[in-house]
Amino acid sequence: MQETRGDSDTLRAAVAQADALIAARAGAFSDWTAQIFDFAEPAWREYRSAAWYVARLRAEGFEVEEGSAGMPTAFCARWSQGDGPRIGFYAEYDAVPGNCQAAQPEPGPRPGLTAAAAGHTDPHSALGIGALAGLLASKAAMEAQGIPGSLQMTGEPAEKLRGSKPLHAMAGYYDGLAGMLSFHPFYMLPLCNTVRWDTQCGAAYAFVYRFRCDAPELWGARDGAPIPQSHSEIRAPGANDALVMMYQSGRMLRDAMLPHRGGWSVSEAILATGQATADNLPARAADLQYMIRVPDLEMAGQITTQLDRLAEHAAQMTGCTVEKRWVSKSRPGLTNHAMARLVWEALEQVGPPVWSDAALALARQVQAACGVVPDDAPLIPECTTLIAPEEAEARLRRDLPPAQAHSTSDDYTDMTWHAPTARFYIARPALRGGPYPPWAMNALGGMPALIDPTVVCAARVLARSALRLLTDEAARAAAWKEFETRRAAAPIPPLADYPAPIDLPWPEYVETVRGRHWHIGF
Repeated sequence: MQETRGDSDTLRAAVAQADALIAARAGAFSDWTAQIFDFAEPAWREYRSAAWYVARLRAEGFEVEEGSAGMPTAFCARWSQGDGPRIGFYAEYDAVPGNCQAAQPEPGPRPGLTAAAAGHTDPHSALGIGALAGLLASKAAMEAQGIPGSLQMTGEPAEKLRGSKPLHAMAGYYDGLAGMLSFHPFYMLPLCNTVRWDTQCGAAYAFVYRFRCDAPELWGARDGAPIPQSHSEIRAPGANDALVMMYQSGRMLRDAMLPHRGGWSVSEAILATGQATADNLPARAADLQYMIRVPDLEMAGQITTQLDRLAEHAAQMTGCTVEKRWVSKSRPGLTNHAMARLVWEALEQVGPPVWSDAALALARQVQAACGVVPDDAPLIPECTTLIAPEEAEARLRRDLPPAQAHSTSDDYTDMTWHAPTARFYIARPALRGGPYPPWAMNALGGMPALIDPTVVCAARVLARSALRLLTDEAARAAAWKEFETRRAAAPIPPLADYPAPIDLPWPEYVETVRGRHWHIGF
């Protein structure tokens, strides 16, 4: 293990204290990860998960603001010990509909649910508890060594929609931080057990077109007369037709624009409208969401303008009105080499996650359940090795156009405009061979023996990095100078000029006389 860099004896003692706490509470961190995995609540509806974090943080001595930036499932927790720099951590905890999987080495939903319910895919359960464990380890070390400063953890709902961070940014929750530490379980190569270097994640716009057919009698009216209310008479096509027309036209638009630049995507989602009984009447309501992930804001604006035109056209053709509701306006990321280097040094000290023989045996069971011959070494080699940020950057750039500055999508990018930020990735278990069905990756992220090494490794890196920032004035100054220089070169102010879209019909769990159920099925 390399010698800890930064301020000397105080930092070395603090790191040892942090490691000791993580080891001592590893069982609790494992239980907490499993709990959030089991809650598996989707975007904007993470009620139990957010309440759990709020209660836990208060029990650990933090002051917690619930419902931060107008989001019921968001929070901001703070703890201070004297005057000093403030370091930012965050938790994500939203899950993805249609991915309900039990923490077991064979396919099957969590008890009492179907596969249509939400499940953790990344998994955010490990992300959030890894950050929490690093936060608590940093606090314990600060108390033991008398290190002045403060710690902050924000609860970030709806990450899959890039929902909360633009709103937190606009409301000033990241202002005043000396550094923000952004951990994510790896989700693409070569970004595994490394830190992002130059190519940060890109911009994203998300919004919902709400088609409403509130006056169907006017669509085909003659001489201003209402449509006769008869099944055999002319009637407005209605909201379902508007949605279908918009969906198809949008895909044609994507095909027309996609070949001209690489590295972007447009995804659609049809939200529920409760129209379960059909009659020869026009559908009154339909909601269609778009998520646009692009390298830069100019592209986001180009695509959005074209989609807006299509939405207006679809509404006019079907006797509807259309309202556009914003879900996210998220900026591309801002690089900070000083922060990246500091976190990389911490990762070098900690090393990659280590999986036990029992964990690897579980991984082989998953391989067998997927019809793959079990491998003596079931995990891909990247899970157990480090890759330097510059090397990961070089490999990433091989598949990107030279002029494209950003790639892939995540809303940590909004934090980068308010504080020096490092984005790093710790390996989660990923299997050799395949292809594998989605349930396999989801299950690997829920079984304690397989996901706990990710949580522990991330926690140790986070604590080392936070303690280094707290005790190394020169490191803080270098990160801040680079932050100010890069931000001033091409500033992008916060974009979230809309309220949190919590009133839209997002999928969620419901309580009925039949118990707790997922309200949308396949």
